[in-house]
Amino acid sequence: MKKKHRKTMLRKSLPLYVLLLPSAILLLVFAYVPLYGLVMAFQNYSPALGVFRSPFVGFQNFIQYFNSYQFGITLRNTLYISVYSLVVNTPLPVALAIMGNQMRREGFKKTFQVISYLPHFISTMVMCGMVLIFLSPQTGLVANLFHLFGAKLPDLMSDSGAFAHVYVWSDVWQNLGWNSIIYIAALSGIDPTYYEAATMDGATTWEKIRNIDLPMLMPTIMILLIMSVGNLLNVGFEKVLLLQNPLNLAGSEIISTYVYKIGLQNFQYSLSTAIGLFNTVINIILLLGVNWISKKTTDTGLF
Repeated sequence: MKKKHRKTMLRKSLPLYVLLLPSAILLLVFAYVPLYGLVMAFQNYSPALGVFRSPFVGFQNFIQYFNSYQFGITLRNTLYISVYSLVVNTPLPVALAIMGNQMRREGFKKTFQVISYLPHFISTMVMCGMVLIFLSPQTGLVANLFHLFGAKLPDLMSDSGAFAHVYVWSDVWQNLGWNSIIYIAALSGIDPTYYEAATMDGATTWEKIRNIDLPMLMPTIMILLIMSVGNLLNVGFEKVLLLQNPLNLAGSEIISTYVYKIGLQNFQYSLSTAIGLFNTVINIILLLGVNWISKKTTDTGLF
């Protein structure tokens, strides 16, 4: 009887599986088939010999990276920029969503939301060009504002210590409004009777935010936080590379830019694959760890 029921359900769901098939094929071809290339991390890969004939060297590529002077620099910079970005970009979209939710004039509210979303649609190349122009110590917009008050803007793009601040806060400017969309959607799903009951009990606006909005947003916040931690070491490669220069290299060289230089510029394919695999394994461990902690503390998790 169960077997007949399964066949019936499969027959009914067949059109859905057919619709799913193109996406499944694309996922298989572009996400899973290339995984065989990870074997290069354990080889002294030669394009002439190919993946299957290149000599096997075990963990030699990993040891080479761990013993190199770039290991500490790239890992420190990657963690610093990633954690800094996570700390800033987790609460600010929540605050913006709550602030937008408190606006009562619909026209002003929609205008505010559109203005906050617009920078997200600026390409990374254009955004980096704007950052470089704005922060130019001679002709930049910020430099001219400093001149009005008799001050001089330091050359931030030549300061390795300032690179993380430039990266994170320019990212906030570009993506803050867009990142708040999911929180706005979660707030719109809250039952209005909660607010009505709180108003009848004499609750202030802040008390409503603290006792209704934040607890209702917490599952969404935790899910997005877990996903962000799972990509903790995947700092935006394009943006870092475009803002990078020889003067700020000590603070801007991260794992992904180092992999690019080692693999595509210096043709050390095995070493770059090993570094990329190390990066991925750390991300997986962080994802599983934070998901486990979240499940234990808030009963919320990805799986």
